[in-house]
Amino acid sequence: MEIEKTNRMNALFECYSSLLTEKQMNYMEMYYADDFSLGEIAEEYEVSRQAVYDNIKRTEKILEDYEKKLHMFSDYIVRGELLDKLRKYVLETYPKDTTIINYIEQIQEVEE
Repeated sequence: MEIEKTNRMNALFECYSSLLTEKQMNYMEMYYADDFSLGEIAEEYEVSRQAVYDNIKRTEKILEDYEKKLHMFSDYIVRGELLDKLRKYVLETYPKDTTIINYIEQIQEVEE
């Protein structure tokens, strides 16, 4: 399994998991976060490997569709990049202004 795809699915899952069914959440978490094989998940739920595979593929598409429509993950990435640039600018331009630096830190805490 590609590490990039795994990281993306885990990130999308974190953003949109509450929009999934319980079964979808369980399968995705076991497969991507816990690194279970299709066979292990199938055995746990007493279904076929094909049923697990189909569910995971459908759920991946659902997560990608949510991201395409809602942009929560991509917006999070952009906000982080902008916040990093702002922090760098403030530290270079206003290194002694603790008020601005504190506000930036508070925003970063909200984002996490």
